[in-house]
Amino acid sequence: METPKRRRSATRARLLEGALDVFAERGFNGASVEDICDRAGFTRGAFYSNFASKDELVLALFQATTDRLLEQIAALLPDLANQPGTLLDAVLGLLDDAAPDQRQWHLISTEFTLHALRNPEAATALNHQRRMFRERLTDLVEQIITAGDLRLSVPPEQFVRLVIALHEGARSQSLLEPTEVAAGSLEHTFLPMVLAAVSRSE
Repeated sequence: METPKRRRSATRARLLEGALDVFAERGFNGASVEDICDRAGFTRGAFYSNFASKDELVLALFQATTDRLLEQIAALLPDLANQPGTLLDAVLGLLDDAAPDQRQWHLISTEFTLHALRNPEAATALNHQRRMFRERLTDLVEQIITAGDLRLSVPPEQFVRLVIALHEGARSQSLLEPTEVAAGSLEHTFLPMVLAAVSRSE
């Protein structure tokens, strides 16, 4: 028998899935709560029993995506933590696969970032979510540094910011110019160089 907790979780998951499609088709501002509910097959009541607003729903999408990515990276550590180069390639592969549809996810994340730049409350919430992601990713980087007997010449949190910036910028270029910049090519080419430049063995 389905419990209320499981039913609520299933409802939430369907709303998130429906929102992904609607946001990608109509944009964050163009999509209404009704559009999302229609796509997911629920009423407004179901939406508001799970999310206070569209902002909160998008942040939940960010959270689900980053949680999955961090769990996958953590799962690699036992076997690859002392092989930074191999681990970096594996992590880049996870970044490529973090969102099933890179174009769809890029549209959503870019539009919400623009929304946050115009809306202080959204900016505060998005910055908090991104900061939590960076902190957790920095913890993983520090584990890798320790296991690999490495030392970074820059603070780990700054290295993480650079990795994120390169990945987000490269994704934008590959989506706009797919014949010129293959998905993942810039990260796979330059991040190993960056890692080599800012690290050395103990």
